[in-house]
Amino acid sequence: MDVNNGTVVTEFILLSFSGLGSRRSSLFWGVLCIYLVTLMGNLLIILLTLAEPALHSPMYFFLRHFSLLEILYTTTIVPRMLADLLSSCPTISAASCFTQMYFFALFGVTECCLLTAMAYDRYVAICRPLHYSTVMNQCACLGMVGASYLMGVITGTTHSIFIFPLSFHGTHTIHHFMCDILPVLRLASGNTFWGEVGNLGVTIAFILTPFLLIMASYACILVNILGMASSQGRRKVFSTCSSHLFVVLLFFGTATVAYTNPGAGSNQDTDQILTFFYTVVTPMFNPFVYTLRNKDVAEAMKRLVKRYFRNP
Repeated sequence: MDVNNGTVVTEFILLSFSGLGSRRSSLFWGVLCIYLVTLMGNLLIILLTLAEPALHSPMYFFLRHFSLLEILYTTTIVPRMLADLLSSCPTISAASCFTQMYFFALFGVTECCLLTAMAYDRYVAICRPLHYSTVMNQCACLGMVGASYLMGVITGTTHSIFIFPLSFHGTHTIHHFMCDILPVLRLASGNTFWGEVGNLGVTIAFILTPFLLIMASYACILVNILGMASSQGRRKVFSTCSSHLFVVLLFFGTATVAYTNPGAGSNQDTDQILTFFYTVVTPMFNPFVYTLRNKDVAEAMKRLVKRYFRNP
């Protein structure tokens, strides 16, 4: 990356929450606690869905991969953020910056696709129950998960193709706690048109479109629920879907506001808060939502505790 005076930009300065001053240490401990809860909670779901035969169904197969993605997704961001909060002059090498950007796009897009697959699984289970075992067979589930990861890899690679060749000169200060595409594009010289088009395309293809598909599937599910004669059946179906719907609204809601509002990329403080919420805070809710709102997971957890921690 050549600058105007012939030198090469080898690192960027990350001004993460620079206005907090001495309160940065308090934020450090808060983020560390959230990160540890996220890791332990999602790891528990992975182990639980692997150990309990009752949870060996497509729904929990998708949940296991979603929990794995939550761990990978936050690990791409949080450790670097924690180190920068303790540093008086946080810097990141250009190579590390683009690597972070690549994996952030990869895991973020994969999550969007996987949440869509989970919504389709719930749609088939509730609206086409007689065909569920045929439609959601093992090959179909593996194909959906594999396609989700493939879309993530393609998106991360595409972002790299658009961003890596850009030249950077003048300031190399990123007003963010991570190397997100919009803050980095603001520093680029020359024509950033294709980078902005690529970011818009990813937003439409992997944030807005999946969100609309998920909402459409839940509209069909809602119609099906309202048509049920049994109130107990309606409550059971709603309980099954509410956990996934809550996670969808949290994740897509903040991500949509962050990348589609007219001021996206221009209001630095707002961008940081929105990004902080869906990259750090939202993944922490996943284990609580799926354990407190899902009776199958709660019962499986009780059986696992009794199995390994019962009194001698």
